[in-house]
Amino acid sequence: MYAYIRGKIISRNDSQLVIENNGIGYLINCPFAISAELGHNGEEATVYVYQSVREDDISLYGFASSEQKEIFLKLITVSGIGPKVAHNICSSLTPEQIALAVMGNNVSILSSVKGLGKKTAEKIIIELRDKLKGQTKTGSAGSASVITDAASAGSSASAMGSIADDAIGALMVLDYREQDAAEAVAAAYEEGITLEVLIKKALKIASGSKFS
Repeated sequence: MYAYIRGKIISRNDSQLVIENNGIGYLINCPFAISAELGHNGEEATVYVYQSVREDDISLYGFASSEQKEIFLKLITVSGIGPKVAHNICSSLTPEQIALAVMGNNVSILSSVKGLGKKTAEKIIIELRDKLKGQTKTGSAGSASVITDAASAGSSASAMGSIADDAIGALMVLDYREQDAAEAVAAAYEEGITLEVLIKKALKIASGSKFS
């Protein structure tokens, strides 16, 4: 199983990318919306990859960031969502938008992806939220920490409780540990902040502690 491939961008089209590493050219499924984030032809790039193995096919799917790959891995755990559909979602929406859709129960964000119907979008939200509940500590210790920190800073704990929980959940959808997510949300929170902005700010803070 590959984690990532670092090498020179040789060529690309609307759906694939060729990366050369040590004289080997890797053909990677990578829509232009994603490959455009990696740089220009001839430049060095790091492509995060997922290897799909089936009886009649072995394919690599490429991503511009670890967050894109992590949300892809979450999506393919949903029943009926295969690598192609999950990859299409990741090329159409940012990881933050997908996490926001899941935690905000926003079907319209997901159903805006070409070829993704409302029922499938609803299934993704339901199944990922259910999986998230199974990962969250009993009593939501992380969320309690966020509320305590905010209260000590003078914010209303009751006012921020729901948005903090959703922001923590969004970071966990992106594979951050609950404690890291909670600490990042506590640091990023300010009165009147929207869920989308809170998630983006918390992600910037949490990215440095994800693998600590």
